[in-house]
Amino acid sequence: MEKASSNLSIGIDFAYPFRLYQVSFEAPVCEGIRRERVFLIGDYSSSAEFFVTIAVFAFLYSLVATIVYIFFQNKYRENNRGPLIDFIVTVVFSFMWLVSSSAWAKALSDVKLATDPDEVQLLISACKTQTNKCGSLHGARWSGLNTSVAFGFLNFVLWAGNIWFVFKETGWHKGAARLAGGPSEKQAGTFTQEPYNQGSFDQTGSYNTQGNLGQPSEYSQVGGPTSYSNQM
Repeated sequence: MEKASSNLSIGIDFAYPFRLYQVSFEAPVCEGIRRERVFLIGDYSSSAEFFVTIAVFAFLYSLVATIVYIFFQNKYRENNRGPLIDFIVTVVFSFMWLVSSSAWAKALSDVKLATDPDEVQLLISACKTQTNKCGSLHGARWSGLNTSVAFGFLNFVLWAGNIWFVFKETGWHKGAARLAGGPSEKQAGTFTQEPYNQGSFDQTGSYNTQGNLGQPSEYSQVGGPTSYSNQM
């Protein structure tokens, strides 16, 4: 292959949803000026689309929830249905953010590996010839995709932290707080008794244990000494 008749620059463009098997590029071959079409390997669209879907639905739900909190606060607090639905949806979205972010992080790692210049060179037949030297001028820019993974896990932290605040609005939390405060209030009300007074204990209505022990006895003698006289 002659350098003068060969275009040595090869550009590969790939983007969302990262169906790499559909991405192709033309590479020069050693036989004359003929060029071959080479396709990348891999399909990572499922993880990418799943991540984006969760992000879109989470944004729409957050928008609707904000409108309800601002303009329909009274209806939201009328019964336990609104806070309960909000709590369940928040838990579900927290879990889905964790799953989708983990899946997208793994898929992004595989995309980086599949598009690595050293891996792509193995797909080009001209690069398999030892007399030809293939190399990369610059690699792909991953800053935007790395940021998306970081924001995915950050959203999981935010949604998981919001579970507690939503749970406080449900009847479950209010019922538990009512049950926790009930026994203490009951004890404070039932243990207020009058002090025990031994003298006031009256079983039949007239018994008093603190009687006057100094009252005069009926068996005291009155008068002088007794005298005996016989009458004849």
